[in-house]
Amino acid sequence: MSTNNMLDPQGPNKMLRYEPPPSECNPDLDDSMPDYRNLLCMTISMCSLMLKLKWCTWVAVYCSFISFANFRSSEDTKQMMSSFMLSIYAVVMSYLQNPGPMMTLW
Repeated sequence: MSTNNMLDPQGPNKMLRYEPPPSECNPDLDDSMPDYRNLLCMTISMCSLMLKLKWCTWVAVYCSFISFANFRSSEDTKQMMSSFMLSIYAVVMSYLQNPGPMMTLW
């Protein structure tokens, strides 16, 4: 049995742990689009709270759902959750301040 283990090309001394390449070598790993989307969501939510625009709140919710769907485990969860909660808060506050239906833009 030890003879089979010595002839095995995948022996324990041949195994190497995988290390991902640094982001400087691969620009695809350094994706800043989720950060921009979170910033956009927070900006739109704050504009909708200040200007009391209901359509703007729904755009913020849509943007936060997209950022939640594309969430990676290596990203900051606090920032993503704060933008999501701010967009939900904007929807609730806009409908509490003006309970009527959403006005069309045209």
